[in-house]
Amino acid sequence: MKQITLLLITIAMATSVNAQNKKPKGKQSLLVIETQGSFAVGGTTVTAPGNFDVANALKPDGQTLHGDHAYVFYQVPPKAHKYPLVFLHGAGQSKKTWETTPDGREGFQNIFLRKGYGVYLLDQPRRGEAGKSTADATVKATADEQFWFTQFRIGNYPDYFPNVQFPKDKASLEQFYRQMTPNVGAFDANVVTDAVSQLFDKIGDGILITHSQGCGVGWLTAIKNDKVKAVVAYEPYSGFVFPQGELPQPIKSTGLFGALSGVEIPLADFEKLTKKPIVIYYGDNIAKEPTKVWNQDHWRSGLEMARLWAAAINKHGGDAKVVHLPEIGIKGNTHFIMSDLNNVQVADLMADWLKEKGLDK
Repeated sequence: MKQITLLLITIAMATSVNAQNKKPKGKQSLLVIETQGSFAVGGTTVTAPGNFDVANALKPDGQTLHGDHAYVFYQVPPKAHKYPLVFLHGAGQSKKTWETTPDGREGFQNIFLRKGYGVYLLDQPRRGEAGKSTADATVKATADEQFWFTQFRIGNYPDYFPNVQFPKDKASLEQFYRQMTPNVGAFDANVVTDAVSQLFDKIGDGILITHSQGCGVGWLTAIKNDKVKAVVAYEPYSGFVFPQGELPQPIKSTGLFGALSGVEIPLADFEKLTKKPIVIYYGDNIAKEPTKVWNQDHWRSGLEMARLWAAAINKHGGDAKVVHLPEIGIKGNTHFIMSDLNNVQVADLMADWLKEKGLDK
């Protein structure tokens, strides 16, 4: 297949960008893509009762509804590594999470293409370009963006955290708000898991990269499909699964969603997670001790649960690691680690882990 050569033009960078992410003005190096495309995967088909009558085609009788599939966009560079990377977004987001940053720099999509990995970006069922749902939903126009600014630890609105790795210009914040997108059907972890698992059935062995709410789906997909060879999770909060009889006590929090609880699953399912390496990354401005600052306490409970979960994985012979970035000298990251100002440094950290685990062949 003919190669597709994409020439990416560098745009002006905000002066606050971390030095390692700065690019010289002018042309970047060529980004060479051998194959690319898009497709739907997973989903179901519903047929309305009755018989279709072409003379009354506006009636649903006997007609079909294809829905609950995921949308996938992929790009593969020449001489790609053996294992492609599959990227799954979190709540209120889409594959835009991985594409470009709010201030226009390259996201993980291009960063890892340049590192020689094939990339598959998902819009989960009932979200984004996979917006055809078999379940009714009401999408309300709700003013809530200052909540998300605070929840995602950009700061405590209207104030940015002093060390935050998020661009502080108005245009970048505008872009960040506009990348949020609603569910067009109720979130259903099983529906999403089925679609992601079917993607691995289609493309073969690969590595699953997840964010936030998508991380819980990631654990379930790794249990369901042995073609998931490793999992990289960015800031999971909900969906931590534990073996029956080993569920920890809920972790209390002043966060607006209350206490955080895990989920019990059969030991045989849990043990499937011990057969593949897992790494979890958390950013900065997370409380070390319980606090009334609700956003920082919310993520404290998530980080604590992640550590309990990784300990349970390792107790059963697995290989799970939790990396709190400030503890290794990387400071200021928000909930959107992959698009922060230091996302190249964060991507390099993940690439080093893939190499350490022999997944970069």
